[in-house]
Amino acid sequence: MADVFVGAVLRGGMYVLIALGLSLVWGVMKIPNFAHGEFYLIGAYACYFGIKSFGMPATLAVLFAAFTGLVLGAVIEKLTFCQLRKRSKGDWVTNTFLVAAGISFIIQNLAQYLFTANYFGVDKMWGGTRKLAGFTVSTDRLAAFFIAMAALLIFWLFLRKTRIGNAILAVSEHETGAMLMGVQIDRIHTLTFSLSSMLCALAGGALLSFTPAYPTMGLQPLYTAWFVVILVGLGNMEATIVGGFIVGLIEVTATYYLGAAWQNAVSLSVIVLILLFKPAGLFGKKIKV
Repeated sequence: MADVFVGAVLRGGMYVLIALGLSLVWGVMKIPNFAHGEFYLIGAYACYFGIKSFGMPATLAVLFAAFTGLVLGAVIEKLTFCQLRKRSKGDWVTNTFLVAAGISFIIQNLAQYLFTANYFGVDKMWGGTRKLAGFTVSTDRLAAFFIAMAALLIFWLFLRKTRIGNAILAVSEHETGAMLMGVQIDRIHTLTFSLSSMLCALAGGALLSFTPAYPTMGLQPLYTAWFVVILVGLGNMEATIVGGFIVGLIEVTATYYLGAAWQNAVSLSVIVLILLFKPAGLFGKKIKV
């Protein structure tokens, strides 16, 4: 079982990174971002071309992927959700869901038009293997895990220790109150969306040697991120860290005993059972009506 635990930790670290961005956008902007997985796609393509076309070392290529996600996230938010906020008078959640689904469709088809349906990947990024708890683990997987943990630590310190981070948390707690205290809501929304996109793109770049870039690759990360977010409670960013490792453990255990084809089915079944008894998620709060 030790190898199952090691695999769950390594996989869960990346799940946390992807799901945290999704949870952040919901907590601050109340957007069910079904285009979130497409930034994983963007990160993978950016990392690939950083390595192959620009000759970047692996670490710099991963940072380039994160930067690409950050910039494109800000551009997309300004062109879509920002404009929707100015004009929307109906159901915000439904409207943003439709916009996000449209963005996902456009990015997938644009990727297929530009890069065809071929796979773009690399055999290795850092290469070699390392010993971990008596097991041999590829350096690429360890590097991806430590990149995820470093990103989470930096992001958490940013939220807790900086003025802008505190403004993001204030908007997530009470948008009107934050606005009355002088917080520029539009700027915070754009920054939040771009940071969320950056985290997902970073994961896509870091995992390029395991998952090559192709037009529909964002679907699986999107499903997994929603598994995590729903499991722990919508918008609960702290619990997302725990939830990522829980889903990682469920999937690795299912793969170990039942085979890879069962991992999604088992994850979804466990989440359904949990929600039957805890509708707000494992760490969610009951909403009084």
